[in-house]
Amino acid sequence: MSVDIRFRFTRHPLSITAHAIGSSTLHLSQSDLLLLILSIYALVLMNKMSSSVEKRFQDDADKYATYLETPEGRLRLDLAFANVQELLPQATRSLHALDLGGGTGALAVRLARLGFHVTLLDMSLPMLEYAKRAAHEAEVAERVVLKHGEAAELSGLFDAGSLGLILCHNLLEFVDDPSAVLRSAARALRDSGLISILVRNRPGEVLKAALLSGDLAAAQNSLIADWGEESLYGGRVRLFTAENLLAMLEEASLEVIVERGVRIVSDYLPPTISRADEYERIFDLERKLGSRPEFSAVARYTHILARRAVR
Repeated sequence: MSVDIRFRFTRHPLSITAHAIGSSTLHLSQSDLLLLILSIYALVLMNKMSSSVEKRFQDDADKYATYLETPEGRLRLDLAFANVQELLPQATRSLHALDLGGGTGALAVRLARLGFHVTLLDMSLPMLEYAKRAAHEAEVAERVVLKHGEAAELSGLFDAGSLGLILCHNLLEFVDDPSAVLRSAARALRDSGLISILVRNRPGEVLKAALLSGDLAAAQNSLIADWGEESLYGGRVRLFTAENLLAMLEEASLEVIVERGVRIVSDYLPPTISRADEYERIFDLERKLGSRPEFSAVARYTHILARRAVR
């Protein structure tokens, strides 16, 4: 049903009368009007941002798949997955996992190989095509279900307490409401379930701007920035601090088990060190550094493993 709303400005008192067809006359004060205008603006802005994000992942699936083959992309995947494996239960064949925004299926395939029944939810059809091919090539297609949709739809897709594992890697940077996604994820987790969250770390953006780009102004701005520049796709990406991420987790009734850093020094190694030839040594060093708080605090990515809090 559509509603036609017309505004009539009156002099006394300073207010606005809104006539909505099929409803009573509404009187809005000046402050109410300002709140209404700001709300409409926010909705338009969020819709514009969502469309921009969707376009990035629709049009650049090939670029993302290529990136995951680089040492930087491999490290992000391999380090996070190694952290997850430390806490996985011995028996996985009866467990259902969800890979939120799972993209090309790189992690969904690994979970399926471990015995999980995996649902991969992604809003990009080209990404899902990549995931479909990856599952077939790995001969685990019968254990991987592909769903086209957004993370905001999570609460309506899965029953409460139905999931043993949720991967939420590099997704919260792009959704409109990260807290709402975390609340829905917590609801879908079983009591002993595990959620793995990987996000862009603001301190890491400061070091990246200073050490990689040599941009001191950008490094200074990044100290307090809520948004950074996405170098792979272009456009904005949300940045997280330890404080705001932990606050979101607490609000979602999620209890942190492990906190790790991902990609701490590998981005800043001199060109004399081959990222490809020395991959195993770099990976081993990153694993050690990532488990130490003094180093993980400045990692490019923060990795949190959490469970539903016991009340």
